[in-house]
Amino acid sequence: MVFEYILKKNGIDPQKDLSINQSIDFGSTAAAFSGGQADYTIEFEPSATALETENAGYVVASLGVDSGYVPYTAYSAKTSYLNANPNIIQKFTNALQKGMDFVQSHTPEEIAKVIAPQFKETDLATITTIVSRYYKQDTWKSDLIFKEESFNLLQDILESSGELKERVPYEELVTTTFAEKAVKSSR
Repeated sequence: MVFEYILKKNGIDPQKDLSINQSIDFGSTAAAFSGGQADYTIEFEPSATALETENAGYVVASLGVDSGYVPYTAYSAKTSYLNANPNIIQKFTNALQKGMDFVQSHTPEEIAKVIAPQFKETDLATITTIVSRYYKQDTWKSDLIFKEESFNLLQDILESSGELKERVPYEELVTTTFAEKAVKSSR
C-alpha cells in the first residue's frame, strides 16, 4: 500500500503503468528478484542488504523516506484497559522511550552490538550496515508521540488503497498522554 501510494504521488498509476506481482510469498521475493523474475523488488531488512552484499541488486529508494513518517509500529489498547491500568501503560511507554533515547545517543555500531543477540541469523556487519542505513535515513524518531500528520498520512495511504472507507478523527483514536509523560521523564 505504501509503495502504491508513493507511485501515485509521483504520477504513476500502479494498475496501468506497471505490473506488480503480488502472488509471490513475501519471504521469497528477494529470491524471485535475484532469479530474474522482476526488475525491482520491495524488501525489508535484512533481505535488502543481503541482495547488495551478494551483488544481486542494490537499494534505489527507501519507502520509509519517500512516504514520510508512517507509523509502521503502533501499540493499541482498549480505552477501558488504559483507564484501569495507567501505571502499566506508562511503565511500558517509558521503557520504549528509553530505547528511543538509546538510539538517539549511540552510534550505529553501538546499537548493532546491543541488538545483535535478537538477530542470531544475521552477522554483526550486516546488522551494522542496516542500522547505519536507518540512522542516515532518520528512520527512528526521537520520541513516541504519534503526531496527527502521521495519523492522517496513514489514513491517506489506507484510503488510497481502497482499504479505508471512512476516516476516523485523530482525537477519537489516539492518545499521546503516555508518550508525552515518557519524554518529559526521560529528559
